[in-house]
Amino acid sequence: METNFFDRVYAVAAQIPYGKVTNYGAIARFIGAPKSARMVGYAMNTSGTMPDIPAHRVVNRNGLLTGKHHFGGTRVMADLLISEGIKVRDNQIQDFEKVYWDPNEELDRNDFMI
Repeated sequence: METNFFDRVYAVAAQIPYGKVTNYGAIARFIGAPKSARMVGYAMNTSGTMPDIPAHRVVNRNGLLTGKHHFGGTRVMADLLISEGIKVRDNQIQDFEKVYWDPNEELDRNDFMI
C-alpha cells in the first residue's frame, strides 16, 4: 500500500523529539523527494488539525521560523519551541546545530512506507 506525499511527511514529522527541530529539506530527502522542501512546508501548513504532528518543530534550513504565520499568531510557533527549551530570538532558533535533528541520521527508512 502506497501512502501519499503528505502522509509520508506527517509520519516523519511525528518522530521529531521534544526539544529538537528539523528542516523541510531534511524531511524531503528522507522521504526520497530531495527537491520537494517547499511541498513539505505545504504539508506542515495543513497539519494544524492534527495534534500529533509537531509542525512547530519544522523550520527552514537556517533555523528561521518561516511557518510562524500558520499557527494562529506570529508568536505561537516561537512560544511552543521556547516551551520545549529551544532558544528563539527574532524568529531565529539560537544554537540551531545543537537542537537540530536529522531524520536521515536518526530514522530507518525501512520502518516507513516510502
